[in-house]
Amino acid sequence: MRKMKGIKKMIKGILFDLDETLLNRKASVEAFIHDQYKRYKPYMAGVEAETYCARFIELDNNGYTWKDRVYERIVEEYQLLLSSVELLHDYLLHFKQHCQPFTGMLEMLEALKARGYQLGMITNGRTAFQLSNIRALGIEEYFDIIVISEEEEVKKPESTIFQRALERMNIKAHEAIFVGDHLINDVKGAKDVGMRAVWKKREEEPEETEDVSIYSLLDLLSVVEEWTEETNITRY
Repeated sequence: MRKMKGIKKMIKGILFDLDETLLNRKASVEAFIHDQYKRYKPYMAGVEAETYCARFIELDNNGYTWKDRVYERIVEEYQLLLSSVELLHDYLLHFKQHCQPFTGMLEMLEALKARGYQLGMITNGRTAFQLSNIRALGIEEYFDIIVISEEEEVKKPESTIFQRALERMNIKAHEAIFVGDHLINDVKGAKDVGMRAVWKKREEEPEETEDVSIYSLLDLLSVVEEWTEETNITRY
């Protein structure tokens, strides 16, 4: 019997999406919009809190509709006694105060940094707004690079934004893992450039795919370990 050293599946960098991957955006939005209603209640023209908050969340469409349009619709529909511009300014100013991470975020990032991995982030969104949320979570210092679609003038799932991030980290696609909640923007986008991908599922997510998936961010540690470990091949 002779043992032959296997090929090491070298992973050098792990990159993340932000919203609904590291940032629990759903919980953050709910906390913010209820707080906004309380602060502006005298101007709400008799609209009930649950009506206002539920309509905002519906129009927000998980963050895929920019808030200027959301607030324009709300002010028009409910004839509010204030402008959409004022509500949008309030959103930009105060949302960061309600940012909530997913459980295990900091422990996971600490563990990956301790193991020597480079960390990166690729997020779609407005540059100043996304940076304020990242800083509110207290995680900016963990990342070697942060790539934001507005600044890059290209967004996920387009290959260019993934390739730019890899170039700035000085690693190749097969040396990187991307973690995100969106099957097209994150998982497919990353795989299309040759990266491994991990789908960060929501607890209520019923869909099944062949992609590697996790519910808890801490579960990512075992996935990374599995993909980086050296395999000994035994041959007789």
